[in-house]
Amino acid sequence: MKNIMGKTSLTYIDLFAGCGGLSLGLYNSGLWKGIFAIEKSTDAFKTLKHNLIINKQHFDWPNWLPQSSHDINEVIKNYPDELVSLRGKIDMVAGGPPCQGFSTAGRRMERDNRNRLIISYIKFIRKVQPKIIFFENVKGFTQQFDKNKIRGRVYSEFVKKELKKSSKVDSYTGYNVFGQLIDFSEFGVPQKRTRFILVGIRKDLNTQNSPEDFFSLIKDNREDYLANKGVGVSTTLEDAISDLLKSKNEEVACPDSTNFKSAPYSPIASSYQKLMREGVSQEIPNSHRFAKHTQKTLEKFEFILQHAEKNKTLSQKIKEAFSLNKRTIIPLSGEAPTPTITTLPDDYIHYCEPRIFTVREYARIQSFNDWYEFKGRYTTGGKMRTQEVPRYSQIGNAIPPLFGEQAGIVLNKLI
Repeated sequence: MKNIMGKTSLTYIDLFAGCGGLSLGLYNSGLWKGIFAIEKSTDAFKTLKHNLIINKQHFDWPNWLPQSSHDINEVIKNYPDELVSLRGKIDMVAGGPPCQGFSTAGRRMERDNRNRLIISYIKFIRKVQPKIIFFENVKGFTQQFDKNKIRGRVYSEFVKKELKKSSKVDSYTGYNVFGQLIDFSEFGVPQKRTRFILVGIRKDLNTQNSPEDFFSLIKDNREDYLANKGVGVSTTLEDAISDLLKSKNEEVACPDSTNFKSAPYSPIASSYQKLMREGVSQEIPNSHRFAKHTQKTLEKFEFILQHAEKNKTLSQKIKEAFSLNKRTIIPLSGEAPTPTITTLPDDYIHYCEPRIFTVREYARIQSFNDWYEFKGRYTTGGKMRTQEVPRYSQIGNAIPPLFGEQAGIVLNKLI
């Protein structure tokens, strides 16, 4: 399969694709061609479809699978023969199941139904049998559920064990696998985000490379890769978003949100901003809608920015002074990468302005190119926050594309 440079691209399927963070990284590498992506959320799939399926034509979508959101279990149930027919044609299956059930930032419940998607993932791998596997999940995926009463299972070990198994029934040789924790802030992403990465190589492949090689290669390659991109290994929050400030420009109407304000771009102030803005011609950034804070909230945020410790959740003293019951409120520093951003924008206060982040600022922190447009609602309140995936949640759940691109380059070398 040829890419835009006329070279042969390797093929992949993106499971639990979200809004397309990993697929965007693989697209940017210029080395991979998507076949299809599976994502259950309608909003997240709209974003992926708009950018990578329609605008960039990055996927060579099969006729038998509708170009819409899908549950992985429904795909396995409805298209078993079609999946088996892909054997020998798919170089990689990428992506990991939703992380909320494993995340230490949430309630971390072993009974969470989303944890069962691990079984679905293994079933899918056994049907398609790609050459390599690239799997991502939260740090909590490597930890036992000590507070629960079921098995206290370490799911990373379970997945490794299941992927290694061979099966004569479907000529499945199993995979050599290796997993490790990686901090994305060490790869140019302006965010301290540690994730469990697992790489698998099918045992019957005639290759001198091992899954462990991925982790040494990606570290060895990062300085040259980032230098070629014009950015450093470490990127601060100010480096990432200082051209998106509210105070530097007159506010204008937000193009996609009636009765909300936005602001045009300020001049580029860092190499990271230059990289993110490549290919963008409009004056107003996409999804750059400012929240409507009350005067009381503005005054509270201004006090916090002046008196609270940066990149740390608020002290009990400040919480009591403002009668705050919220568990996590973190005023951020512009002089360092951010802590791991979640799907809830009101967990954070902007490093120099008394407000929460815009969606575009969230996207910058996750290293999405500015030309990447987000679809669906900006946010959802109340109980629906746990069920719907509006723009902030799409970004907060994603793999940073800047890391995904580096991974794509190294994974290409493995096979």
